[in-house]
Amino acid sequence: MSAVILSLVWAGACSPFKPEKRTSLNSDLPKTFSLYNGAVVTAQNWWLSFQDPELNQLITTALADNLSIHEAWARLKQARALAVQAGADRYPDLTGNADALTGRQNRTGQSSGSAGFEDTSLSLVSRYEIDLWGRIEAQYKSAVLRTDASRQDLHTAAITVAAEVANRWVEIIGQRMQKRLLQEQLRINNTLLELVELRFQMALVSALDVFQQKQVVESVKAEIPLVQEREELLGHQLAVLLGKPPRTPISISRTELPLPPPLPPTGLPADLLADRPDVRAAGLRLQATDWQITEARANRLPKLSLTGRARYGEGDLDVLFDNWLLSLAANLTIPILDGGRRAAEVDRVRAAADENLAVYRDAVLTAVKEVEDALTSETRQRQHIDGLEKVIATARRALEEAGVRYRNGLNDYLPVLTQLLTVQGLDRDLIRKKAALLSNRVRLHRALGGTWPQNLVSPGISLKNGASAAKKP
Repeated sequence: MSAVILSLVWAGACSPFKPEKRTSLNSDLPKTFSLYNGAVVTAQNWWLSFQDPELNQLITTALADNLSIHEAWARLKQARALAVQAGADRYPDLTGNADALTGRQNRTGQSSGSAGFEDTSLSLVSRYEIDLWGRIEAQYKSAVLRTDASRQDLHTAAITVAAEVANRWVEIIGQRMQKRLLQEQLRINNTLLELVELRFQMALVSALDVFQQKQVVESVKAEIPLVQEREELLGHQLAVLLGKPPRTPISISRTELPLPPPLPPTGLPADLLADRPDVRAAGLRLQATDWQITEARANRLPKLSLTGRARYGEGDLDVLFDNWLLSLAANLTIPILDGGRRAAEVDRVRAAADENLAVYRDAVLTAVKEVEDALTSETRQRQHIDGLEKVIATARRALEEAGVRYRNGLNDYLPVLTQLLTVQGLDRDLIRKKAALLSNRVRLHRALGGTWPQNLVSPGISLKNGASAAKKP
């Protein structure tokens, strides 16, 4: 028996199972992005490029107080605890027991009667499984990799929250600009209505012109509540992102949208493998599943466990050993028949690895697509805004010409009304498109990811370095 045990230990030491090495998973990545400028991506907090202290404070508050980020921190803490549990089997355990028995015993014969007795004992039991095939080590490494993936999930949540806060900030400023524009348009339309009414009183125009201008006035009035509604709803969303109740006052004093900062360096598509935490998380989960395959394969082979006991008592045998009795036992467990359960587990984990491989490749392709989408939108949106500004300039000249012809009696009020509605609609649309350009820039930063979330500080969770890798932040 001892020879069998020694041979198993030697075999385990020489040939433990290891995950199969995967070939390159990213050979189909493009070499560069469509707007690649050769610059290197830095880990700078991208929102600083907007140069707005209030936005900086909003994002700082959200990263500290957002409840989705708190959830991610809690899940990370759970993953760390699971990794510690998974690694506990690498070391012997030790259990202590204390027993005390008191009673009376009846006697028969010449010394009939009863006598009291007491029996006390103290024992220590230690168990340890020799990791013959690397099963326990694979179990631990899989748990550590899943902890690292949970950390990347936290970084993904931080990147998402920062982008959402910036988007709400942009949209709120855009809605306030829309409201001021509508109020200005309402003032202009009321002035035009007064002029049309005056001409009607002088019998220079028909009542139809008056009703048409009143319709324009009422249409603008009807738009203002919708803009106010949208601004208030965005404020509610922003408050929740900051971890605060809706209707919490939020300081946003900027009255105009900022100019888009210079286009950030995009790096290479391959850089996303390191800069996108969702891609890193998918890769780590794939590695964790590979180690699970190792664990499942090793679980089909014999297990060797050692059990050590030390007992202190009052028996005669214990006295021979100074009241301590020591023992060491080895237990060899060999699976023979299990109905195919262990083999099915290997098949299941292999299928899970195939699933995680598809998830990883999809995450990589999606990351590249999101960057390319943002770059394409940036280019086309700028072209559209340039064209829209030219359209507005032409429409204003047409409105002036229509007004001159109307005042000279060369045409009725319909051309003036048509051009007025066109100009005012284009002005509102220009604000929306400028806000969309800034939101698209935020989307680009979000798509590029970054390493800045590594500086996050846990709310109420100690980040002291532990002895095991599972406890590292």
